[in-house]
Amino acid sequence: MVAVISSPVRIMNAAGLHARPAANIVNTAKQYQSEIKLLHKGIEANAKSLVSVMGLDVSKDDQIQIKADGLDANEAMLAVSAMIASGCGED
Repeated sequence: MVAVISSPVRIMNAAGLHARPAANIVNTAKQYQSEIKLLHKGIEANAKSLVSVMGLDVSKDDQIQIKADGLDANEAMLAVSAMIASGCGED
């Protein structure tokens, strides 16, 4: 199985990936069996771990990539990308 990697996705949230949007990403990622990672400035974080996602220290307008590897990798990558593009569930 080949890992699927997204195009860069820009973070739109005014406060970046603080607790609430990070939790929404984690909850989305946990719906999939694939291993899902977020990549930012050369650092890779487990998208199913709140501590790991928040540890990326992502700010507004930063770009990240999503990498998924597994049976439902494409669907997982698309779902996490869509969550981020939509503002991670914040208004």
